Amino acid sequence: MVHEVRGIVALDKGSAVRLETILVPDPGPGEALVSVAACGVCHTDLHYREGAINDDFPFLLGHEAAGTVEAVGEGVTNVAPGDYVVLAWRAPCGRCRSCRRGRPWYCFDSANAAQPMTLGDGRKLSPALGIGAFVEKTLVAAGQAVKVNPAARPQAAGLIGCGIMAGFGAAVNTGGVSRGDTVAVIGCGGVGNAAIAASAIVGARTIVAVDVDSRKLEWARRFGATHTVDATATDPVAAIKELTGGFGADVVIEAVGRPETYRQAFYARDLAGIVVQVGVPDPSMTIDLPMIELFGMGGALKSSWYGDCLPTRDFPVLIDLYLSGRLDLDGFVTETIPPDGVEEAFARMQRGEVLRSVVEFPGR
Repeated sequence: MVHEVRGIVALDKGSAVRLETILVPDPGPGEALVSVAACGVCHTDLHYREGAINDDFPFLLGHEAAGTVEAVGEGVTNVAPGDYVVLAWRAPCGRCRSCRRGRPWYCFDSANAAQPMTLGDGRKLSPALGIGAFVEKTLVAAGQAVKVNPAARPQAAGLIGCGIMAGFGAAVNTGGVSRGDTVAVIGCGGVGNAAIAASAIVGARTIVAVDVDSRKLEWARRFGATHTVDATATDPVAAIKELTGGFGADVVIEAVGRPETYRQAFYARDLAGIVVQVGVPDPSMTIDLPMIELFGMGGALKSSWYGDCLPTRDFPVLIDLYLSGRLDLDGFVTETIPPDGVEEAFARMQRGEVLRSVVEFPGR
């Protein structure tokens, strides 16, 4: 059986996204059909529309989603029809060299659905991050569907599928932030504020938020920043050092993805401190650093891929933190919108007016 649904598609590079008819097949072996309740509008979706990821148009956008499993294919045991799930774009294979070494959060052969979803005219769609969830029903590898507590409302729960997990994991999994640490976060959008929230939850004593937008700095305080720095008025490196006893932060999280902010992160850390880059740079960007500084400062320079998360381990934990009132996922939801509001949501995101716009699907 083929399911005829409506979804948001980027047909070609730079063009406004459109609501189109999508044909979704029943799940085959190892696949799950998920009825999507809500899906966040992430900057990565805009990157797809702009051709900054690859040129495999047309794209079915959306990947920060929560919903209900409608059907599963042969051999699926991790989820069943009726399960409430958050979708993950990493589904460790268990067989690649990274999984065999006990590092499934770096899986090099993450699973996706084998069958394509198509436009009404038969053109195959490329689902964003292997998910494609700006649609009433989507087809994913069953391993991408992570069962969570159904008490979590989907508008909030879906956000842990990408941005929240990326920021939270950058602090806790990659940076190893722990009780008593000093932390600086450069860039206070959704990912940066998730890193701030995570640092506060684990007990960091000083959390410095750095941005050029006063609205984002206000959001950062709400999520647990102890200090804020307006980088348009103050040298952020000097400010971070002043706020950390002159030493610099134990962990500095760069959530912008630009050479100038990475350089700030590098120099704003303490001796033997850690830099975590979670901001995604443009492929053309480069950076030069003196080798004596790389050697002399010691510590570690790390990149965080999806918060170095293991979705089946981490998603339920974040949902529990949310339901206990310790992680304010609702605070990341700036607005809810209908499916045909994605293009306008992109514009608000680019203007820095929202942390997350969330697409709701009526009746789900």
